[in-house]
Amino acid sequence: MDYASPSPRDIPLALPAPEWLLQGAIVVFFILHILFVNLMLGGAILTLYFERLGYRRGEPKFDALARRIAATVTVNKSLAVVLGVGPLLAMNVLYSVYFYSANALTGTAWVSIVPLAASAFLLLYWHKFSWEKMAGEKRRHMAILIVAVALLLAIPLIFLTNINLMLFPERWTSIAGFFSAAILPNVLPRYAHFLLATQAVTGLFLAWHLGRRQHADLEDLTPPTLRRMFYRVTLYASLAQFLVGPTVYFTLPSRGVTNQMTGVILAGVTMALAGILFLWQEIYETDERIGRGYWFVVAFLFGTVCCMALGRHLYREESIASHRTRMQERTAKFEVLSQAAFDDYQRELAKFPPEQRLFNFRCGACHAIDTVRVGPSLREIAGIYKDKPEGIVAWAMSPGKKRPSFPQMPKMSHVGERDLTTIAQYMISAGSVTAPAASQLQSKE
Repeated sequence: MDYASPSPRDIPLALPAPEWLLQGAIVVFFILHILFVNLMLGGAILTLYFERLGYRRGEPKFDALARRIAATVTVNKSLAVVLGVGPLLAMNVLYSVYFYSANALTGTAWVSIVPLAASAFLLLYWHKFSWEKMAGEKRRHMAILIVAVALLLAIPLIFLTNINLMLFPERWTSIAGFFSAAILPNVLPRYAHFLLATQAVTGLFLAWHLGRRQHADLEDLTPPTLRRMFYRVTLYASLAQFLVGPTVYFTLPSRGVTNQMTGVILAGVTMALAGILFLWQEIYETDERIGRGYWFVVAFLFGTVCCMALGRHLYREESIASHRTRMQERTAKFEVLSQAAFDDYQRELAKFPPEQRLFNFRCGACHAIDTVRVGPSLREIAGIYKDKPEGIVAWAMSPGKKRPSFPQMPKMSHVGERDLTTIAQYMISAGSVTAPAASQLQSKE
């Protein structure tokens, strides 16, 4: 860790739940969220592939297959959005300073996630519900999906860039927007690994979803044929992940790599190998037997996903551990200094009469006797409300805006009518004294 890296103060608030529970929530909810993100994006890509294949070959069965896949995409999209709330909230709570620092540094790109997602979702629905209406305009119909897929591809890249930037506080001072953060180590390899995962997960899902029974509109694409087709999608994507995976691992900065984290990753690799072995056997099973080993494949590959998610969490914890310690030390020092300053302020405040202490504490930041600060001076206020402290109280309880040159006063009803009356009486009294006496009072503020 570069000790010249910025170390902002933490937020000294108690966690709303035990830390172990929040960490567990991040891992569990993230796995569920990313599962449906994979199905949404992978389904959209395969929809585009098969619709284009049907258009080029002039074979309606592939167009029908694309339409069936498209029907799953919007459902998975909704689940991905709902299940994304949990890990995002847990991340906000556990890694507030890191998460929001990365948000600020990626700026416009991070803020654009919501409009990008909303636009992509609208395009997915347009594409889905215009299939028959645009049957004679296939290029235009596919163009809608191309734009939607492009937007969906941009969103995880922004998110991965942001999450990765959390781990590099020593680079925060040199980041100049999204693109400079996107070229930090591990972003692009991890993004490539994610894209392959979308195909692996979606292929496995569609092998089950479409391979359960015969579909008349798919003609000779029988359930065994569909199973083999999508098993191969999963197989090829998984094998490609074995090529990209080492790049992901070795581009991780070494400070976060531990034996425990490496052991979890290797356990995931072992499960992936077992899953691929069962997948290979499934592809070459007879039509009658194909599908019997499906849940073994699912179990091993899901185990791989769990190990990778846990390994990533262990890496994140270790990677920021030393920086977090420094940040906690700085926060503790800040709290000590803040308390000392508050104690000094209280001692000084005790020198004044009770009504002046109350005024200084509640109103002194904005009002002075002869000086215009944020609001008008007490001399001006006393001239308006002479012998009418209740007018000041009424105004403070529900202020309006009289003058364009002054900001509107915030509502002070939380102070209470009794204290506001005391303050109002002091304002009129202090604002009505002679100039020399006012000067003396002013020096005591």
